[in-house]
Amino acid sequence: MKNIISIIVVALFFTGCTKIIDLDYKGNMSKIVIEGNITNQAGPYFVKITKSVGLTETGVYPTIDDAIVTISDDAGNSELLTPNGNGIYKTSNLIGVEGRTYTLTVETENRTYTAQSAMPEQTPFDSIRVDNITIRGDTEYNLIPAYKDPIEKGNNYRFVLSINNKLINQHFIQNDEVKNGFENTFKLDVNDDDLEPKSGDLINIEMQCIDKKVALFYTTLALIADSGPGGGTTPNNPPNNISNGALGIFSAHTAETKSIIIP
Repeated sequence: MKNIISIIVVALFFTGCTKIIDLDYKGNMSKIVIEGNITNQAGPYFVKITKSVGLTETGVYPTIDDAIVTISDDAGNSELLTPNGNGIYKTSNLIGVEGRTYTLTVETENRTYTAQSAMPEQTPFDSIRVDNITIRGDTEYNLIPAYKDPIEKGNNYRFVLSINNKLINQHFIQNDEVKNGFENTFKLDVNDDDLEPKSGDLINIEMQCIDKKVALFYTTLALIADSGPGGGTTPNNPPNNISNGALGIFSAHTAETKSIIIP
């Protein structure tokens, strides 16, 4: 049975009008799940390949350890990744470079899956700004990643937040549709009252400059479930950049991390 789930992406994201995304899901069909990243930081880089499971099934996702996995770029570089067990494949020599477009190819179970992602130029991550608001004796701390968006339009950002070295399983996506070329003033909205930042907490934020397809994937994933960065699969398939109906995402992005202790 085919269920259609419509997700409305509001005007803040990607277009100036309402956009409807239809998500297909077949409850008992197992699919390949491919998760891969390449960054402007030193490698190695990793690709993980698993298979999805039914909604009623529990436990770990089955891994695929005999795939042929390659990553190439538009400068003529290519590398065959080494299987590392548990569905993990690792690079040895490939270097992530801003401005290059990377292609991932996975051959497994008599099918070929491809994905392409362009690594943007890095927008400098200046600092973490902490604003506090006190209402009736309760203080709320807002975390604002401080950066200046470039004057060129079309920039997209993803933030990975940890509080006291605990990963917050939530997707934080920003873009320049509203404030192109300006200093960022948007906070990261933590949607769990038990995990809201407080005085004395150690805050780590990784800022990623991502391409438009990767931003759309994580924005839609956040609207569906907020299942967390690299935190497995959801029962739906957000629009991604991988061919042949595979789940997951391949992201070529920059990465920069800042830390602060809330006073």
